Parts: sequence; C-alpha cells; structure tokens
Amino acid sequence: MPAEALPIFEAALQSLGGAVVRGADAGPDAGPDGGADRGADRRADGGPEVPLEVTLDVYLAGHPGAGALEAALEIAAAAAGVAAPPVDVAALPARDWVAESQKGLPALRIGRFFVYGAHAEAERPASALAVRVEAGPAFGTGHHESTRGCLIALDALSRGGRPRSCLDVGCGSGILAIAMAKLWRAPVLACDIDRAAVAVARQNARANGVAALVRAELSDGAARRRVRDLGRYDVVVANILASPLAAMAGDLCRVLAPGGSLVLSGLMRGQEAAVLARYRARGLRLARRIALGDWVTLLLAPRENGPR
Repeated sequence: MPAEALPIFEAALQSLGGAVVRGADAGPDAGPDGGADRGADRRADGGPEVPLEVTLDVYLAGHPGAGALEAALEIAAAAAGVAAPPVDVAALPARDWVAESQKGLPALRIGRFFVYGAHAEAERPASALAVRVEAGPAFGTGHHESTRGCLIALDALSRGGRPRSCLDVGCGSGILAIAMAKLWRAPVLACDIDRAAVAVARQNARANGVAALVRAELSDGAARRRVRDLGRYDVVVANILASPLAAMAGDLCRVLAPGGSLVLSGLMRGQEAAVLARYRARGLRLARRIALGDWVTLLLAPRENGPR
C-alpha cells in the first residue's frame, strides 16, 4: 500500500484483535532506511513524485474470516482514497513463544552460582557452581528476583554445615534443587503441582549431572505422604506466592528438621509481614531478609525452645 495510507490501514486492522507490525519498504527504489517514514519518492527520470509502497504484517491468533478481513481493508482503502491492497494469508508454525523470548537471556553470576543457557556455554567460569537451565515453560531461569533471592540465601547457607537432605517445594524448572545438589552434594526432593514442571526438573537434573541426587515428584506442597515419608529436611526452599506460603506454614515447619533453615520467596513488598507472622507463631525467626526490586526472600531459622 502507499506509505501515506499506512496509518489508516493500521487503525482498521487493529479491529481484528491482533498485533500490527509496520512493514518494510516494498518500492523498487527504496533506500536502506525503509519507506514507512517517507510518503513519496521522486522518479529517476525527474518526473513527479510517486507514492512509495510498503507492506504490512498482521499477526492473529486465528483466521479472522474472509468477510471480516475484506471489510477492514475496504473501509481503510475508501478512507485513504486508494485501491484495496492484495493480501496473503498463511498459518504460522507452532512455536513456544516463552522459550523464544528467553533464548537471549544473559548468563548470571549469583554468589558461587553461575546460571546459564546453552547459548552461554563458553562463558562458564571454571570456579563457579554452574547450573544450566534452558528456557522453557517451567518457571525458573534465575532472572526473576524471587529466584535470585533464593540463590543468594542458599549461597549464604553454604558457609554453615552440610545438610543431610533438602526439599524444594514448587520446584518449577528445578533450578533451586539443582543448585542445592551441586552446593552440598546432598539428596534433594523437588516437588511441584504441575506435571510439566516435574518433567522439566527431571530433565534439567540429568543435564546438570545430578539426577542421582535430585528426585522430582508431583505433589501439592509438603503435605503429601511421599514428601513426609522421606523424613525431615535440613534445608527447605519454597519459591511460590504469598497466599500458598501462608497456607503451607504448618506443613513446611513440620518437615523442617530441628535446627534447619527455611527459605521463602515469591513475596512482594507489603506481603512479607503477614507471611512471616505465620512462621514466627511456629517457632521460627527471621535470620535474613533479601530485597530485590519489588520482591522479598526470607531466610528463617528456629528460635531456641520455640514451638513447632
């Protein structure tokens, strides 16, 4: 279509509910900067200016139907005083847009941990505890403040004794379970309510060489028998959200071993006080608070002679 008619067509096609992407210059004499910002070019023979043509891409969740598409184009063409443009309609191949958006995420150095994807393999330092997590549908690449807060808390705990066993509730990609396995070479139970997350966690544990230490199970929190039957855990991590963290206070405290450490995350500023009160009532104290942006991670430890 002529470049000068582009805004009118953009407005008309917005009614289809998709994403309108301004197209590239389609004219034969187009310059390297494209044609959307220029309404016309002068002909090489010095003749009058002619409209520069551009293409327009529209991405929709499904086919809008020929009638709706033709009506939008005819309305725009009439308003612009030009002929309706030719249209090509094609189905896009299925793509994991979450994974596509995360492919370019940079590697992270968080304390002793180096969290990275395959694209950053060459950047891996020999001295770091490397945790490789590929982009995918399960939460946990290390870039969210709640996950980073947990890794900072685990790094701080590494200065103490070596735990005998660990629990990761709401494991997502398994990043925190893998980090604990690499940090302490201790067995870790990773559980999640989402079957897809459990499958991803198992895959990531294998990719990181800790499949013998990380056991991923389907479980709704720490109340399930398969979680309790393994005994009590010296380190428990739960990176979820404020409401389930508050509801799980009793279950998480029951599976925490005497003298153990509890890491809570997924809390936003303003939510921590209410959640912390639930755990203080069960004999825990705040050992460290890690604030990153709008998110807070709490490292809790038992009070002496406190109730459990």
